[in-house]
Amino acid sequence: MGGINVKKRLSSATIWIVLLIVLFFAAITVLESSKTSGAISYNEFKKYWIENKVSRVEIKQDGRTVAGELNDKAKTQFQVVVPQSLLVQDILVNNPKSSVNVKFEPASSMPMWISWIPTIILILVMVGFWVMFMQQSQGGGGGNRGVMNFGKSRAKLATPDSQKVTFKDVAGADEEKGELEEIVDFLKEPKKYLDMGARIPKGILLVGPPGTGKTLLAKAVAGEAGVPFFSISGSDFVEMFVGVGASRVRDLFEQAKKNSPCIIFIDEIDAVGRQRGAGLGGGHDEREQTLNQLLVEMDGFGVNEGIILVAATNRPDILDKALLRPGRFDRQILVGAPDAKGREEVLKVHVRNKRLSDDVDLKVLAKRTPGFVGADLENLMNEAALLAVRANKKQIGMEELEEAITRVIAGPEKKSRVIHEEDRKITAYHEAGHAIVMKFSPHSDPVHEISIIPRGMAGGYTMHLPERDTSYMSKSKLKDEMVGLLGGRVAEQIIIGDISTGASNDIQRVSNIARKMVMEYGMSEKLGTITFGSDHDEVFIGREIGKSKNYSEEVAFEIDNEVKALVDEAYKKAEKILTEHIDKLHAVAKVLLDKEKVTGEEFNAIVEGRPLEELNKKENAIDLEKHDNVEEVHDDVEGVHDDVEGVNIKDTSEDNIETTDAFANNTDLEEDKKEI
Repeated sequence: MGGINVKKRLSSATIWIVLLIVLFFAAITVLESSKTSGAISYNEFKKYWIENKVSRVEIKQDGRTVAGELNDKAKTQFQVVVPQSLLVQDILVNNPKSSVNVKFEPASSMPMWISWIPTIILILVMVGFWVMFMQQSQGGGGGNRGVMNFGKSRAKLATPDSQKVTFKDVAGADEEKGELEEIVDFLKEPKKYLDMGARIPKGILLVGPPGTGKTLLAKAVAGEAGVPFFSISGSDFVEMFVGVGASRVRDLFEQAKKNSPCIIFIDEIDAVGRQRGAGLGGGHDEREQTLNQLLVEMDGFGVNEGIILVAATNRPDILDKALLRPGRFDRQILVGAPDAKGREEVLKVHVRNKRLSDDVDLKVLAKRTPGFVGADLENLMNEAALLAVRANKKQIGMEELEEAITRVIAGPEKKSRVIHEEDRKITAYHEAGHAIVMKFSPHSDPVHEISIIPRGMAGGYTMHLPERDTSYMSKSKLKDEMVGLLGGRVAEQIIIGDISTGASNDIQRVSNIARKMVMEYGMSEKLGTITFGSDHDEVFIGREIGKSKNYSEEVAFEIDNEVKALVDEAYKKAEKILTEHIDKLHAVAKVLLDKEKVTGEEFNAIVEGRPLEELNKKENAIDLEKHDNVEEVHDDVEGVHDDVEGVNIKDTSEDNIETTDAFANNTDLEEDKKEI
């Protein structure tokens, strides 16, 4: 492909050079031919001749055209057409001038057609430029973006030879791959399905949050089936010109029919497939025309033509109902965030080209990254590789991977930032308050790490790891989540005697949890099992405007009271826990001020009253034992990092990481990782 592109560039450059050369010579010819004298009448010429104002003349080959020069200061050039009889009689015979230099242009030995060359060159140049303009305007320059090519599809065609993505490159989505393997089998062997009277789904809609691998799955289907793959974004259909979107839809399906069997993939289909008739002020007519044409085309191509439409979106709730009915998008496949096992498989894919040290355990990493999708895990491995290069290491170790996890969640450390001692104290007690409250809340996850080193926009953080992947959040767990979030504010009030702005993010999250418990989850004993309000009824306007209020002002008052009651209850529980364990709060804060970072094991040792020296000795002994084991098997594992199968997977029950708090600048470090 690189050689072809180079040849195309050279060919284009050659054409331009030739055209420039031709244009240059044509310009010279035109300039030379334009150096004609100013035309004057015969009477003027005769007057100048008689008055001795002519210094020289030259009679052209035709015997009628006279070019000359006046003897004034400006040396004015002139040209005049004189009948041949008058030229001889009135000028040369009756009024000869010895002072005038009279010359006759010699007869040319060149053929007459040579005089036509400048005109021919100009015509060729104009034709050449016209051809180039038409090629560019009709998409000849590539990309189907010519000014005369609005109605052409902008879909990119990938041939089977260029398809390098297969199902081996997709991990953590076994059920999703199973659904799509049926599509691949139909494209390879359609006869057995047709003989059974079955039809393959016309359309498949991949639904899921960003980064879960929807586009990768579509590419893998095309790669496995070995058929042409048309890919286009939903926004490519919509243009400022009326009717362009519908025209592009027609052209796309025409191209697909010519390359059948094939796959059409529309990414972010919600850009063109939103609900019709919902635009304020009658807007979105062009987008609706495009959607109508798409609906017609999906009904138009036959089930046996071998054209399968695959689309991806993370907003299925706003798609038009007609688009989702059977016969168009028959099958919807949810591509969600992988579980711990799925994350481990995804990590195996992303470490294929990475050099890992022997202490790397992908199973541990998978358990420490709950809520991470494929894009997050790829970014995690890349960050770890960058950290290893920055430290001049030959391999990626567990230390780099742990740091990469924290960097992805909370941002890089800012050790150089100068923090006032009073602010350090507030941060230390704030984070220690979170940790102590979580420790003594039965439904909270274990603490994994506490730090008062600024990261990103956060002045400190407390991480806790869920013991397992969970699909639901109980009422008790939600309440303990609120208690843990308020631990920092309560610690400030108890120890410092004042409160700061650092807990604003905690308060915001607590308020959101309490409001969802009352309004969405039906967890209010007073209001009962009722959902109040609905989000996103209107998909074309703002969230706040689009929310419908289906309850009275009296109920709104009760909702506010219930939310406040839940928050007050959590605050009192956090206050009670910290008051009962005030000595442990001081101990954890003191170690944080000394070390700035405390691991989960160290935190548990402090709370249990065990000296940290014993824990450090134990860790050193374990590290020494690991080092000895590595020395013994070094020869056997040489080069193992070049192959993902060589990665040593150890069985461990280490927990995953979830950010609890962002202190200094109110940044929510993990709210997007886990939907409550």
